[in-house]
Amino acid sequence: RRLNIRVNIELLSISNPVHKKDLAVRLTDDTDPFFLYNLVISEEDFQSLKSQQGLLVDFSAFPQKFIDLLQQCIQEQNKDIPRFLLQLVSSAPALDHTPVSLNVVETNPFKHLTHLSLKFLPGTDAEIKKFLANCLKCLKEDKIMLEERLKKTEEDLTRQLSYTQQSLSEKSRELDKLKNEWTSYTTALSNKHSQELTSEKERALQAQTQYQQQHEQQKKELENLHQKSVQQLQNRLSELEVINKDLTERRYKGDSTVRELKAKLSGLEDECQRAKQEVLSLRRENTTLDAECHEKEKLINQLQTRVAVLEQEIKDKDQLVTRTKEVLDATQEQKVILEESTEEKQRHIEKLETTIKSLSAELLKANEIIKKLQGDLKTLMSKLKLKNTVTIQQEKLLAEKEEKLQKEQRESQEMGQSLQMKEQEVCKLQEQLESTIQKLEESKQLLKTNENVISWLNRQLSEVQMAKKLDTPASAHAGGRAAVSPLGMPDRPSFHSSGVSHAISPLYAFQNYLEPTQSKNGNSQCPAQLNSQLSKLSRCSDAHTVSAAGHTANKENGDQLGLELKYFKKKDDSIPLRGLSQNTLNSEYLRPYVPAKAQASPKSAGTPVSAYFPG
Repeated sequence: RRLNIRVNIELLSISNPVHKKDLAVRLTDDTDPFFLYNLVISEEDFQSLKSQQGLLVDFSAFPQKFIDLLQQCIQEQNKDIPRFLLQLVSSAPALDHTPVSLNVVETNPFKHLTHLSLKFLPGTDAEIKKFLANCLKCLKEDKIMLEERLKKTEEDLTRQLSYTQQSLSEKSRELDKLKNEWTSYTTALSNKHSQELTSEKERALQAQTQYQQQHEQQKKELENLHQKSVQQLQNRLSELEVINKDLTERRYKGDSTVRELKAKLSGLEDECQRAKQEVLSLRRENTTLDAECHEKEKLINQLQTRVAVLEQEIKDKDQLVTRTKEVLDATQEQKVILEESTEEKQRHIEKLETTIKSLSAELLKANEIIKKLQGDLKTLMSKLKLKNTVTIQQEKLLAEKEEKLQKEQRESQEMGQSLQMKEQEVCKLQEQLESTIQKLEESKQLLKTNENVISWLNRQLSEVQMAKKLDTPASAHAGGRAAVSPLGMPDRPSFHSSGVSHAISPLYAFQNYLEPTQSKNGNSQCPAQLNSQLSKLSRCSDAHTVSAAGHTANKENGDQLGLELKYFKKKDDSIPLRGLSQNTLNSEYLRPYVPAKAQASPKSAGTPVSAYFPG
């Protein structure tokens, strides 16, 4: 049968009595938690394994080579006939806690070669419990991490949802506005295009008559030119006949010269064949000479390669000599240091001998005290030996700890750099947030001012309409002039270009109402914000503003009033604006809104090793 197995390889360093390195290999199955096989190989065990299976690798390089073999098995596992197989063989018919051998086998058409076979022992109850506890711990940590991520994503999604809902409502309002504007714009355009069509048809008829007259004139001119060209061609024909007679005479003379040249050519061809035979013989000689030259070049190349190899060997030997010299220098320095230390010890011994000679008289009297001191010395010497062994072990531990400290320092530096980068990103995001908040506040203030202006305009329009209903028109002006109300407002202007006469919009009435009041009074009744926004619209639609014939004084001064389209929103409490001319609309208000798209990032996944179980 075939199974997917996870192989864990660890290097264990033990330094309690003696510093050792062991290789621990563990086999587990993700689907079966009780499937556990262990193998611990020490350096001594590896030597016996090396001699048994004829391995050519040291203990330090063995783990990497074993991993390479496993990777080759992974690469070949999906093929129909894999080259490398991983076999787990047991003596029992089923895997029931019996020793198992793991074989790395290479298959070929002749034989199955086992590169490596390792014997694994089944895990005890304590080992299985320990393994399951580690698995449970890892799963819990993953669960906590996933829960934290879920909370963060939920919060982000709720924020995004609220923001998108707000933006959707705003865009729907804008869409309704644009639809209303579009309908009015299309109706105005259709009227305009119908008028343009009639004018274009008249122009086309005029152009057609002009083109017909031009065509008749050109036809007459071409007929005259054709007659002239026919006469010229007839004259040319007579000239060419004379030239043809001269050419025939020259041709007969040329034929006689060709015959003479053919006789000469046959003699030259015979000479050419002889020359070709000589060339063939010379080429054969040349090929033989080329072959000899090629063989000599081969010999030269071989000799050059040998010279290069010998030079490289000489360089390698020189490097070995320099390395041995460096090792010799280091050993001599150590020897000098050891000699100096021995001399210092000898001096110290001489000093001690002098002190012993001076104290020999006293020692004879105090034999009993010396015996006690000798016993104490023996105990101290044993303690000193123990201390020496402990200090050696501590030095090794210190070296390992220093290495760990250096690694941790590097990690801390990397973490500090990443923290600085993140702090910079946070500062940038905060600046962006502050700028967006400022823009929001400005837009809110603008909205408030716009609403105030719209309410004021609605009031003014309602007052004007009420005044129009109450008062009757005073007089009607002939020659395309509009009727004027008592307040100085034109009721219905007529347009000479289109020939259409219709009711004026309240905006137009209000615009013309403001002009005389501004010319008479120095101070305007509307606020400063209204004047600024009216001037904006007058700049956008200079070429499309509708004006009455009676107000020529204000046109000369250049005072044009108008409002932006956002002030013509349809509200429940406001009076609707009718008869709005298509000239006040702008193409900028009809641009579609395109939302941005979000992209999801792909996630990577890992695949376990698959092993083949025979039987």
